[in-house]
Amino acid sequence: MRGPALDPELKALLADMQLSTELTPEMLQAIRQMPSQPFKTDAERHDVTLGEIELTVFRPKGITPAGCVYWIHGGGMVMGDRFSQIDIPLQWLTELGVAVVTVEHRLAPEATGTTQVEDCYRGLLWAAGELGIGTIVVAGISAGGGLAAGVTLMARDLVGPRIAAQVLICPMLDHRNDSPSSRQYEGVPGVWTREMNEFGWRSVLGDATDVSPYVSPALAEDLSGLPPTYVDTGTAEVFRDEDVAYAARLWAAGGDAELHTWAGGFHGFDAIFPDAALSRRARRTRTEWLARKLSG
Repeated sequence: MRGPALDPELKALLADMQLSTELTPEMLQAIRQMPSQPFKTDAERHDVTLGEIELTVFRPKGITPAGCVYWIHGGGMVMGDRFSQIDIPLQWLTELGVAVVTVEHRLAPEATGTTQVEDCYRGLLWAAGELGIGTIVVAGISAGGGLAAGVTLMARDLVGPRIAAQVLICPMLDHRNDSPSSRQYEGVPGVWTREMNEFGWRSVLGDATDVSPYVSPALAEDLSGLPPTYVDTGTAEVFRDEDVAYAARLWAAGGDAELHTWAGGFHGFDAIFPDAALSRRARRTRTEWLARKLSG
C-alpha cells in the first residue's frame, strides 16, 4: 500500500540522505556516538542535575519570561539528548520571550516501562516549583511528543502542575504500530519507518501486554480535562493516522485541539530541513498558535 507523495522540495532534499528501512542495535550504538548538533543562542543558560536526569534552562535576557516551554526531545525513545531539535523551542524563546527547559531523560532499552515518562514528569515538577513562572507549556517532537502527551495526562491525573497548553509535533502515540499510515511506510527506506517504530517500542516495552497509557497515550480512555493542544504531522509519515485520531478524540472529549496535517511532509520534516518552504509554513503556524495561547 503506497503512501502519499512527498512534497517536491522535501523529496529533492531527502535524495541526498542515506535512508534505511530498519534500525538495529549496532546502528543505534553508532548513532549514539555521534556528537550533538551544534546550536547558537544568546539566552542565559544553566544546567541542573536531578538524580539520573539532567535539565538545561534557557532564559531570554533582560525580560520577564512570557511563560515556560518544557521541551522533550525526539529519538524514538532510544536516542537523542536534551539538545536534539532544540532550535524549535529556542525559536519560541527568541520570538515569544518564553523560557525553555529541556530534559534529558533516560533512554530505552536501558530504561523501560514508565521510566522515561516518569523522568520527564520529575523534571516538570522541578520546573514548576523552582522557576517561578506560572504559565507552563509542555512540548515535544516525535517520541518527545508522545512523552509530552503522557506527561500531560500524568499531570492531569496527579493534579498538577497546571499545564497551560501542549504542543505535540509528529508525536509517537501508539505502541500498536498497526495503522494504515504505519503500514504504508513498511519496507520503504525513510527517516522513520514501521520497522524502526517497532524497534523503538520493543526497546521500551519488550513483550509487555499491560502497557500504561502514560507510555502509549493512544490507550488513554479519557482525554477530557486536558489543556489546549496543538497536533501536527505530515501526510507522508508513519504517525499520521494515530496523530489525527488523537486530535479527533480530544475533540470528542470536548477539548480545545488544533490539528495540522501537512501535505507531503515526512516524519520530522521541519526539524531536518527547517528552511524548506513547507517547513517554514509549519513552524510559523505552530508559533502563531502558541503566541495566541500565551496571550490568552
